[in-house]
Amino acid sequence: MKKAIYPGSFDPVTYGHIDIIRRASDIFDELIIAVLNNTAKTPLFSAEERVNMLEEATQQMPNVKVDYFSGLLIDYAAERDIRVSVRGLRAITDFEYELQNAQTNRMLSQGFLDTVFLTTSLEYAYLSSTSVREIASFHGDVSQCVPDFVAEKLYQKYGY
Repeated sequence: MKKAIYPGSFDPVTYGHIDIIRRASDIFDELIIAVLNNTAKTPLFSAEERVNMLEEATQQMPNVKVDYFSGLLIDYAAERDIRVSVRGLRAITDFEYELQNAQTNRMLSQGFLDTVFLTTSLEYAYLSSTSVREIASFHGDVSQCVPDFVAEKLYQKYGY
């Protein structure tokens, strides 16, 4: 069985993330979306909220599971015998950052964890969770960026 992990903050999940999830789930037998509980950051949504949003967004994808983790990705992957990490690329700036992370993970895992890059579909190339949060914080329309249920949760977080 070919398993892969798609790690990230997903704060919140966007159509760009869902695009990568859908395409990766077509490639791998099992895809685990691993929500990073990064204590160095202050996310808008808790890890539990992000997991719940991802579960709702992927409910029609039977080979996708959602989990959360803290610590190193290589440790999480090794514990579950997952040898492939999936990462999405929007632009060349993403590639530079993601390549460095991929090389570091491969070195730290002693070659156990490889990374597969999927380029984001052009219609989502502009999307980032950061920009979605900023748009929502100013009462902007995020309907082209996230599913309706995620938009509602964003608007609730910002008090309207």
